[in-house]
Amino acid sequence: MNSIPGPSQVLLVEDDVQLAELVREYLQRYEFEVSLEHRGDSAPARVRRLKPDILVLDLNLPGRDGLEICRELRMEFPGPIVMFTARDEDVDEVVGLELGADDYLTKPVEPRVLLARLRSLLRRYRPADGNLPAQPESLLSFGQLHIDASARAVILNERAIELSTAEFDLLWLLAGMAGKVVDRDSALKSLRGFGYDGFDRSVDIGISRLRRKLRDDADRPYRIKTVRGRGYLFVADAWE
Repeated sequence: MNSIPGPSQVLLVEDDVQLAELVREYLQRYEFEVSLEHRGDSAPARVRRLKPDILVLDLNLPGRDGLEICRELRMEFPGPIVMFTARDEDVDEVVGLELGADDYLTKPVEPRVLLARLRSLLRRYRPADGNLPAQPESLLSFGQLHIDASARAVILNERAIELSTAEFDLLWLLAGMAGKVVDRDSALKSLRGFGYDGFDRSVDIGISRLRRKLRDDADRPYRIKTVRGRGYLFVADAWE
């Protein structure tokens, strides 16, 4: 990842050459440097060599599909991953987010929307000076749960809990609002810079993954509760 102030480096893995060129041309107007890769089987090596700030992956690629690539790279690639697809089935979005993608866009993509999403994701990963990922210098503790924002670490019952960037950001938001209901619209505006459109399931999927990793009861959650018709509630005294 680029640690020197300057244009953000984007690797776009897209087999539609014309679309890829159009996206590159548009993003480069806004101080992004965009590299293109058109094959899925070449993408992981290209990511490791270029070390981009952000990775944009199409799902349908020759050689290997985007889901496989996301699965392989998620644990080693420190930047945000955005997935492109021409499909509209919910299952693709669910699987992509489950594998650790940070955002998901269905083609045809409105260029201004893509630009806004990329900027929002990059703000979460590094501050304006471009030196390090943006991190509030704070620690939240609830019984046996400790959330360290400066180290982006989560400890539960003296054991480290591995969370993706999107999962950590969602947990930090909920924990910072402990005892208050957080609705989808507020969560999306805080985490991704836009409100709930009635279809986006990323918050719900994130909650499901947090419950599983934080040993909440999937059938009757008591640590991160669902408040029907309103949103989600982080229960401060449920972590003993």
